[in-house]
Amino acid sequence: MGEVRKLHKKLRQIENLEIKPFLSLEERVKISKKEELRARLAELLLQHSAPQQTQGIVGDEKEKMKRRVEENSEALTSQPPAPKVLKEMTQEVTMQEQGEITGGEAHDGTARIQAETVGPQEDTFKALKASWEKAGFRLRPLEGHSDIITSVIAVDNLVISGSRDTTIKVWHVPTATEQRNLGGHSGGITCLSAPPPEYCRRLARYLSLSDKERFIVSGSVDCCVKIWTLSSGCCVKSIYTFSPVSALCFLPDGEGYIVTGSDGGKVEAWSWDSMERCQSVKEHEDSVTTLQCQGPLLFSGSAEGGVAVWEVFCSDPNPLQLLHHWDSTVTGCGSQNGSPFSRLALSPRGDRVFLANGKASLKILNWRTGSVSRLTNHSSVAGVTDCVSQIGGLLVASCFDLATGASTLNLFSLPQCKYLVSLTCPESPRILCFTAWLTASGGHRWVSGGRALTVWEQLPLSSKARADVIAKRDSRLDASAVESDRDTEEEESDDYDEEDYTSQDAPETEEERSSSWLRCALQ
Repeated sequence: MGEVRKLHKKLRQIENLEIKPFLSLEERVKISKKEELRARLAELLLQHSAPQQTQGIVGDEKEKMKRRVEENSEALTSQPPAPKVLKEMTQEVTMQEQGEITGGEAHDGTARIQAETVGPQEDTFKALKASWEKAGFRLRPLEGHSDIITSVIAVDNLVISGSRDTTIKVWHVPTATEQRNLGGHSGGITCLSAPPPEYCRRLARYLSLSDKERFIVSGSVDCCVKIWTLSSGCCVKSIYTFSPVSALCFLPDGEGYIVTGSDGGKVEAWSWDSMERCQSVKEHEDSVTTLQCQGPLLFSGSAEGGVAVWEVFCSDPNPLQLLHHWDSTVTGCGSQNGSPFSRLALSPRGDRVFLANGKASLKILNWRTGSVSRLTNHSSVAGVTDCVSQIGGLLVASCFDLATGASTLNLFSLPQCKYLVSLTCPESPRILCFTAWLTASGGHRWVSGGRALTVWEQLPLSSKARADVIAKRDSRLDASAVESDRDTEEEESDDYDEEDYTSQDAPETEEERSSSWLRCALQ
C-alpha cells in the first residue's frame, strides 16, 4: 500500500509538471518515467486484487495487466471510499435551495432534508437517470492550437478558445472548422469572457458597428485585457493592467464591468463604458484562478484555496463590496507545504459554491455560513478534479485518472447532488477547461480543453450514428453522497519530500512563490 500511494503521488506531480510552460532537463527526465510508473502501479494493483493470477508476469505483459486493472473492480485503493452513515438517514443540505426560490434570503444552514426523496422528486430523478444511461456522444477534435488550451467559451454556434500559445481561435461548431485566429497578445491566454448581447449593442453603437456585433474579452499574462469583434476578429480596445491577468469575467450589472484577477491576488473592476479602472483590491494572497458571477454576486477563488464573495453596487464608485472571505482553513482547498501546483475552480449555485482543486472529490462551500461538505467524484484517491460546471439541472465535473490516464466527465443531478452517469474517454488527455450549452433541439453540446480541444455532441436516441462515448454508471460511485468535510478523507497528501517530482533548482523567493500557480500552469 505504501508503494501504491507513493506512485499515485509521483504521477500527480508529473501531470502538474507537464503543464508548466518551461521544463528543466531534470524535470524532462522525471516526466519521461510516467509510463514506467503507470505500468508499475498497474502491476501492484493487480497483485493486490488477484495475487494468484499475477505470479511471474513481467515485461511485455505490463500493457495486458494495465487493461485488466482497468476492467477489474479495483480492490483496495481503487474501491470507493466507505460511505458515511449520516445521522437519522439525512443529508446535510442547507436551506440555500429555498433561498434560490425566495430570492436568496439568509438562512442558518442547519435545516436538514431527507436524503432519499420520495414521490415526484424521486420519480424525476429516476427518469433523469434512465435517460442519461442511454446517452451517446460523438467526439470531434478541433485542431489548431500548438500548446495547452486554457479557456473555452461559447457564443451561439461558435466556440472561442484561448491557449498558452498566445492565440485565440474562433470555431464554427456544426462544421468543426476554424473561422478566425485572433493574434495580438504577447503572452499566453489565461481567460475569456463573452458580454451579454445588450452590452455588446451599446459598445457596437459607440464604435459605429452593427447592432448584431458580438464581442469577447480576453486576459493574458502579458498584463493586457483585449476586446475583440467576433465578425472580423479585430481588437477594438486594449487595457494595460500592470499585472499578469490570471482570471476574468463580465459583470452584467448597471453599466457593466470587466472584473479581472491578477497573479498577485488583486481583484479589479473596469467600467464597460469608459474602460477605466473603478476599483482595485488585494484580497487574495496568491493568484486569482477563477472569477464567476451569480446575479449581483461575484465569487473569486485563488491558488491558496481562499474564496471571496462580493456584492455589486453599480451606483457606488467602488462597485465591489466584500461580503465574506473564507480562507483555505475553512475551504480545505489549500496547497500543502508550498506546492506550486494548486489551482482552484468554482461554480456557484444559490448559497452553495462547488469547488474543484485537483483532488478526487468536490468541495461544497456554503458561502453564508462557511460550512463545507464533500462530494466524491472518483472511485479512488488517484483522481484529479480540475473543472466543475452547471447546465440546467446537471452538475458536470471532470476527473482524470492518474493510474490509467483516462479522462471522465461525471454527471450529478441538481439540487440533490446525486450521481447519474459517467462519460469516460480513455484516449482523451486531462481536461483543464470546459463549457456546455443546449442546442435548439434540446441536446447537449460540450467543449473540453487541455492538451486537446474536443467537441462533445449528444446524439439523439433515435440516431443510428455510432457514438464515440456511451454514458455508463460507475457502480463504485453509486454510494457517493454529500458528506461533512470533517469526516476523514483519505486523499493523498501533496507533501513534498526529497523524492518528489519537483525541481531541485534554487529555492523560490517569496515574490516568486506568490505567482507560482500562474507561472506553472498558465503562463
